[in-house]
Amino acid sequence: MDEHDIRELLSRVRVGRTSVENAVERLRQFPFEDLGFAKIDHHRALRQGYPEVVYGRGKTPRQVVEIVRGMLRASSRQNILITRTVKPVFTAVRKLARGAKFFPSCGAVAIERNRETSGKGLILIVTAGTSDIPVAEEALVTARLMANRAEMLCDVGVAGLHRLLRHKGKLAEARVIICVAGMEGALPSVVGGLVGVPVIAVPTSTGYGAGSGGVAALLAMLNSCASNVCVVNIDNGFGAACVASVINRV
Repeated sequence: MDEHDIRELLSRVRVGRTSVENAVERLRQFPFEDLGFAKIDHHRALRQGYPEVVYGRGKTPRQVVEIVRGMLRASSRQNILITRTVKPVFTAVRKLARGAKFFPSCGAVAIERNRETSGKGLILIVTAGTSDIPVAEEALVTARLMANRAEMLCDVGVAGLHRLLRHKGKLAEARVIICVAGMEGALPSVVGGLVGVPVIAVPTSTGYGAGSGGVAALLAMLNSCASNVCVVNIDNGFGAACVASVINRV
């Protein structure tokens, strides 16, 4: 439930379209709903500007369905996102929400019920290589469901720097840039040196043995000489999009 939902509920009570008893019943499960195995934070959108997101890995289809059912019941307009899940979970969720979409590359399920855009500018997601696309796609889906205009620019890493420089206009258009790279993780420093906006660096586990599953990219990004670069955890496209969303609405 976000501010819009609460205002609408109070307005309905004021004009007599909803009884006080019905309003109390609807608010009874707030600020969170206890399902036993999970506690759904229904007031997160009111506090932070975007609703709780379901992390799918490790949850059974039944658990995810019950969480989604509670979120659908609590608000008629909030988008719902499930990250890092699998096709059987999507199949179960789709029985509740026919409009649900599955993104197999990153394992996200999106239930889009509100297409309003409230972000002030473009969030641009840039990948160093094609192998980084799954993490970038997670960022793209998340940013869009959080009411941002978001686009993705793929395979423009430092192994062929001319590919990046061809898109200087698009880089200049962005209000926030999410830069996704594995291997040696050099791309965010290059992008940071070309633009005057925040660059959120996402190290990925893409690369060979010495990359240590993304640790090499993480350390390189943390040591970036570009002062407008900040870093999130390895493969954390979701977290990068959340930070970008906060920046984009300031």
